[in-house]
Amino acid sequence: MDTLLLSRIQFAANISFHILFPTITIALGWLLLWFRLRFNRTGDQVYMDAYFFWVKVFALSFAMGVVSGITMSFQFGTNWPGFMESVGNIAGPLLAYEVLTAFFLEAVFLGIMLFGFRRVSGRVHTLATFLVAFGTTMSAFWILVLNSWMHTPQGYEIRDGVAYATDWLAIVFNPSMPYRLVHVLLASGLTVAFLVAGLSALRWLFGDRGRANMLALRSGLTLGAVLIPLQILAGDLHGLNTLEHQPQKVAAMEGNWETGPRVPLILFAIPDEEARENRFEIGIPGGASLILKHDIDGVVPGLNDFVAEDGTVLHPPVTPLFFAFRIMVGVGFAMLFVAWIGSWMIWRRGDINRPLAYVLVPMALSGWVATLAGWYTTEIGRQPWLVSGVLKTADAVTTVPATSVGITLAAYLLVYAGLIAAYLSVIVALALKAAKAPQQPPSVKDPGIDPDPAMALGMGR
Repeated sequence: MDTLLLSRIQFAANISFHILFPTITIALGWLLLWFRLRFNRTGDQVYMDAYFFWVKVFALSFAMGVVSGITMSFQFGTNWPGFMESVGNIAGPLLAYEVLTAFFLEAVFLGIMLFGFRRVSGRVHTLATFLVAFGTTMSAFWILVLNSWMHTPQGYEIRDGVAYATDWLAIVFNPSMPYRLVHVLLASGLTVAFLVAGLSALRWLFGDRGRANMLALRSGLTLGAVLIPLQILAGDLHGLNTLEHQPQKVAAMEGNWETGPRVPLILFAIPDEEARENRFEIGIPGGASLILKHDIDGVVPGLNDFVAEDGTVLHPPVTPLFFAFRIMVGVGFAMLFVAWIGSWMIWRRGDINRPLAYVLVPMALSGWVATLAGWYTTEIGRQPWLVSGVLKTADAVTTVPATSVGITLAAYLLVYAGLIAAYLSVIVALALKAAKAPQQPPSVKDPGIDPDPAMALGMGR
């Protein structure tokens, strides 16, 4: 493998690992704020019991996200120097805005959120929780602004091969940014919904029927049931936006080779990129036209329209997009089914049963699977461009020998495998420890007397 391919694999491995943790912290911060606000309003200790458990998962996820994010940013210089040389005038300020408006905010108030419960007033602790949650969302906003601009660049001009900003509003609010932002925020909400429901179901299986665990279980299922229809709608709108600005990506996602009306919605196939056809195709006639054009006779672009006269392929690789997209959609519909069944069961009988609990436990990681599949669809679908129409991926890669990149890639993969195993083992251990802990009777206490999250994390003074 050459330097280009190895560098792409290395960056993909880094961002795949990194994205797992912001996907949790973005929405989990808001769920913690909801627990805190409900405690302020009702004085019911059950909300702070739930807060104390889930703030542990938040703190661990936040730490993992920070470490992996720093490592990933180094690769702009080591593996992709051409990126900053060509578009650094735009990418640099956007990344700086993320640090100034989000990272500093999180860093300052995270300490109060974790360790200040007995040291500050309830209002200050609530404010700290809000600002940390807001900071994680602002971080996502700026990162998605840059990523969206790389897909649908506007508000710039090229001088001597270098991009210069001419309209920062057009850069920030580029055509795909609103759709991508909503889609990712909802994905974060669903990831947290099923993580909370899954770990709570694990505790339930080990006998934890305490009010705090049932509150978390009910919250996760309800959040999932509410958000998944919104995500389906947001995904449809995002798809229409992608069809407008990146039709070759949509053609690859759908596995559609010829432009025309009444294009089938392909449920399964094996794309053959050499023969430029699908094998073992199973589809719904007119389905793709109906979804993408909202008209069964709508004309959907085909991949054969994106081949140059000399035979050069101008569309992204078909097979990974085709299957990644279907994994994302398939997991999404599984989420819909499980969340609605679980919410109905909780509403009707106030509890779940063992079969549902056994389903919810592995579904705790379903948000990660869907997020990674969606991210691969988005990023591979931009190829061969790093910045659409501005900078090709091959033109930005480093000149470092392939051997050096391969060695660092192997090191990254080994470290990340160890870290993800450690992370999962810790959160499972936290859940099992909580399930086996003696159940305390519900009580209402003064906020200044309750143990703070530092104590809950086992950091007693």
